[in-house]
Amino acid sequence: MDQRVITLFHESIEAKMQAGEQLAPLIAHSSELIVETLLNEGKIITCGNGVSGALAQTFTASLINRFEHERPSLPAINIGADVITQSAIAHDYTYNEIYAKQIRAIGQPGDVLVLLSASGSASNLLQAISAAHDRDITVIALTGRDSDDVIALLDNRDVELPTPDASFARIHEVHLLTLFCLCDLIEEQLFGSHE
Repeated sequence: MDQRVITLFHESIEAKMQAGEQLAPLIAHSSELIVETLLNEGKIITCGNGVSGALAQTFTASLINRFEHERPSLPAINIGADVITQSAIAHDYTYNEIYAKQIRAIGQPGDVLVLLSASGSASNLLQAISAAHDRDITVIALTGRDSDDVIALLDNRDVELPTPDASFARIHEVHLLTLFCLCDLIEEQLFGSHE
């Protein structure tokens, strides 16, 4: 059992190292887009399904509360955390609309949507991207495997942060580290280094 744990740690490290080398410039660019949005009084909207939704909520909490250092709160909202709104939309329309309707209601031109999709191309995420584009909102998509439909909807102002590993556990781990990198870079650009 101990060796299995060590193997899992090694697999996680390997996946993160490979992704880090590929994603570093894209993560840096994404952080600059987010900072520009915040400086222009925009907000960050996040969403994802399942574990990806939990990671989106973690990112939102780190922006609103704090990441590593004390600083003013940053405007962010996770549209996947409100079960009442989601169930109302799903009941009256379809589950595919649970994010799109919220984006159309609260999204403003110049906002950024950070969307997480580890496994496939869920219709509610595809509709979220379309709604974001309708509202002139840039999309930063953290993707995993089978994300061709998500990728096809992204335009030239959007950013895809792909995780190539086929294991869902590794994809989620890389997504979490990517979000933490974004938090670090955002804080550094807005508030300076605390080292």
